[in-house]
Amino acid sequence: MSEHLVFPDARAAADALTFAGRAAKLTEDAVRLQADSGVLVMTAAPLAPKGLGDATPTILALRMLPVDPELECDIVVTATGLAATEDSAALSLPDTGLAPAWAGVSPPRGGWQRTGTVDAATLAARSRAGIAEVAETLPADSGEDIVRMVRARVWGAVDADLAGLPAGASFAAATMGFISGAEEAPLLSAGGWRRLSLTRGHVIVRGPSVTGLTTVRATGAH
Repeated sequence: MSEHLVFPDARAAADALTFAGRAAKLTEDAVRLQADSGVLVMTAAPLAPKGLGDATPTILALRMLPVDPELECDIVVTATGLAATEDSAALSLPDTGLAPAWAGVSPPRGGWQRTGTVDAATLAARSRAGIAEVAETLPADSGEDIVRMVRARVWGAVDADLAGLPAGASFAAATMGFISGAEEAPLLSAGGWRRLSLTRGHVIVRGPSVTGLTTVRATGAH
């Protein structure tokens, strides 16, 4: 793999740095870089569980950019791992990659079916409400476990205003800069995945898994 990401112009390189910079403010994890056939797919996880018992939903932010057609890679780097170079159309890569749990399973590339839309203004409003609720709920000097529990409860709650997506989808869309003016974002589903596609990027939600007891069904002859 090349030690650099080479873009067709400086604007695309700056866009990649912006995505990584926003991700770095939200997570200590990483950014996944997948390049093939002249397209770079950048994925980050603004929200993801940190271990067993963590109810935080897995919510990914994804943006696609043009890149050198000869570049093929699939690597996960720290969110601050990309760096500008003397060439304004190229970014340097770190020497080593990472392996966060959320990057272990990729969303499907095909088979997406449209199931509805979500208004961008609603996304922005629900994000502001959730951020305020987290801030109001957390006591002073909260420990990491308490912060994680509150964030999981607020952002994992299914929101009817978001067509049944967890509230964290609005958080990812707003904080990653995907909301820009009036827009009706298509909502699509494929298997256990759902995708909210805005002009500036995609928010992808995995699950949630169905847990607990199922409905009792009668068996035998009637």
